[in-house]
Amino acid sequence: MRLKRHVLALALAGIAAPVWATNGYFSHGYGMKSKGMAGAATATADDTFGGANNPAKMVWVGNRMDLGAEVFSPRRDFSSTAGVAIDSEDKYFLVPEFGYNRMLRPNLSLGVSVYGNGGMNTDYPNGAPYFSGTGDLGVDLMQLMLAPTLAYKVNAQHSIGISPVIAVQRFAAQGLQAFGVLNPGYDWSWGYGARIGWMGKLNDRLILGASYSTKIYMDEFDKYRGLFAEQGDFDIPSNWTLGIAIQATPQLRVALDYQRINYGDIKSINNPSQSVAPFGASNGPGFGWRDVDVWKLGIEYAYSKNLTLRAGWNHGDNPITPADVTFNILAPGVIKDHLTVGFTYTLPKGDELTMAYMHAFKESVTGNNMFNPANRDTIKMYQNSLGIAYSWKL
Repeated sequence: MRLKRHVLALALAGIAAPVWATNGYFSHGYGMKSKGMAGAATATADDTFGGANNPAKMVWVGNRMDLGAEVFSPRRDFSSTAGVAIDSEDKYFLVPEFGYNRMLRPNLSLGVSVYGNGGMNTDYPNGAPYFSGTGDLGVDLMQLMLAPTLAYKVNAQHSIGISPVIAVQRFAAQGLQAFGVLNPGYDWSWGYGARIGWMGKLNDRLILGASYSTKIYMDEFDKYRGLFAEQGDFDIPSNWTLGIAIQATPQLRVALDYQRINYGDIKSINNPSQSVAPFGASNGPGFGWRDVDVWKLGIEYAYSKNLTLRAGWNHGDNPITPADVTFNILAPGVIKDHLTVGFTYTLPKGDELTMAYMHAFKESVTGNNMFNPANRDTIKMYQNSLGIAYSWKL
């Protein structure tokens, strides 16, 4: 009963907490230990976020529960050679996370990961006139994922896992009256997909991992059928990850992940913003985002029996081209480089306290205005986040 209350509380908190993620609109990492290592987690088995990273890891975790939250602070703004410059408001967001795992047998585990996949949030005060609308300008997208996870040890070295994924997303836009969107308020969408994974402990020093998430098929946003391509469709892109973890010394571990996020799967995300088709049509305008490659490098050092230190670097492609910069004033997901640090302190009874900090360096994109090419628009963003988690060994 207490577990059900934990899951419900985290779900409600996630629904109330829109976030802006960092590799496009995906988070740079899932789970506070992963966040301290720039998101590298496909070949490590340290927490209960296998449903977000690699389901196969859960069978190596044991009986465990993780509960955490992150304060996320994106700073985004846009400017134009037409003499407009506006900073987005709403600079702090609370992003919760929860995971639980139980060993059913020595080679079989059942768990769950609850996490915010990512999202978009902008709020430019009195910015709508720049889009020929009235009032404030911006969007608010939240995505929450619930991933029950079954993992199985094939033998002493290899495991496989699967996570059916249930997703809910919420969206609202304002200031887009010129596109026929008359501030209809929030709309909700539910969907489903799956993540599968493999982990192989080749020897005492080398672990490999791989995971693949299908496209998450979401219901359409009915209130925004005239905005998003394919009559309000906004599915969550498929993605896959390969990872390696090397125990270089008894104290030092190095992890490296490569991730591919297929934004091109989703027409409402991938279609060019300058498409001449009507908004909402299958080939109608979108954000023009490209697929991105992400590299996540993390190191972990056991400073003492009770204290483990972490650091990492995350580098991803910028999905936005200059040709689509104006429409992406709503969604300036231009971040490429992140640095992270973190630690875990193990308490006398075996419970753990983990913290992680991330700084994403400022990036910008400049291009011709989609309404008046004589003007040039620039979008910018940088980010900081600080998170804390508590973990129980059950």
